This record gives sequence, structure tokens and C-alpha cells, in this order.
Amino acid sequence: MELDRTDKRIIEELQKDGSLSNLELAEKVGLSPSPCSRRVKHLEDSGVIVGKAVLLDAEKLGLNLTAIIQVSMDRHTPDRFENFDKTLEGYPEVVTCSLITGQAADYLVEVLVTDMAHYQEFLLNKLTTISGVTGVHSSFVLRKIINRTAVPLDHLSR
Repeated sequence: MELDRTDKRIIEELQKDGSLSNLELAEKVGLSPSPCSRRVKHLEDSGVIVGKAVLLDAEKLGLNLTAIIQVSMDRHTPDRFENFDKTLEGYPEVVTCSLITGQAADYLVEVLVTDMAHYQEFLLNKLTTISGVTGVHSSFVLRKIINRTAVPLDHLSR
């Protein structure tokens, strides 16, 4: 989809604050409310905007440990990957899961847990019990340097 300058400004403002009213958004991007609303609806209908979310402070909720886990599978078959994917969807600790290449692992999984005991329970009673998992390598986040949720738009032609 081709985005013009106004579409990009709308997206940038919504990425900063998804709770903006249509009136507030229209003022920020220099449109009247009706055209602004139509543009947002078009961006939603075309799939560019897929939803709106509330961002939380995980530590204030007691989720103090982030683990990055590389997971290796025994076979690279569609049924193995499908089973792994569906199983992980049911684990609330999983924040992101990506099928990767260029590493010894097949998946990169980010989990958010309360502490090391919670992580151990997740690892031993959930992750390693999934059929086909042959290896895991865990790393723990000491400090997040950059933690963006916005999709960069700079690469799009202006």
C-alpha cells in the first residue's frame, strides 16, 4: 500500500499514543475530523493498522525477569513447527516467538516471568515438554537499552 505524508503522520501519532481521540489526532496532523477518521478507517481496512494496545510496565506487575531462549527442533517438518507454534500460543509467559535462520536454533522465544523459579517451572514443565524440542539455550536480559513498539517509517519514500 502506498502511504502519503498525511498517512505517515497519522500512523506516527497513533504509534506514540493510540488513545488519541479522532479530534486530537486530526489537530495533530492538520486535518479536519471527518477526513482524518476516513483515513484511519482506510488504514485499518487495508491492514496497515491491525489494532491498538495498552503498554504496561512489566516490573510494576512483578514480571522482573526476561529470558531470550533459542530453541532447536529435532525435525524441520511442517507438523513439528505447527505443533510448537500452537503450543506456545497457549503460554502467557511468551511475549514473542520467531522462526529464525542463520543460527543453530530454529526459534527465538522471549518470555517474561516473575523470577528464576518461575522461569525454571516454565522451562522444565512447559517448553521442554513440547514434542520435537531437542535443545534450549537461555540468555537473560540485564537491562533493555531500546524497547520500541513503533514500526519505523523512515524507509518509506516521502
